[in-house]
Amino acid sequence: MSEKSTITVEVVYALPAIQSLRKIGIDDGVTVEEAIRRSGILKDFPEIDLATSKVGIFSKLVKLDEAVRDRDRIEIYRPLIADPKEVRRKRAEAGKTTRKGGAAADAGEAI
Repeated sequence: MSEKSTITVEVVYALPAIQSLRKIGIDDGVTVEEAIRRSGILKDFPEIDLATSKVGIFSKLVKLDEAVRDRDRIEIYRPLIADPKEVRRKRAEAGKTTRKGGAAADAGEAI
């Protein structure tokens, strides 16, 4: 009869105003999903939907059926509020407008 060894992992979830970190001991070979469920974090944050939420281990996206290893930090990610590409595009457009206006004003002063 083989005895399973116990490992320690952290499960983290963060909102703008509150962060939760749970350190739990689990059997070696447990999946990411099972570790999240055993941590109890889903009871405290019912808005977490594992069917749609992305999860990662140390900032690297993983699937729920991936096995965790000792000292892994499982992170549950919230959906993005804004599309990063769209934000960069708007920032670039605003920068072009600012530079054009600023350059014209500088040229006028030099004359």
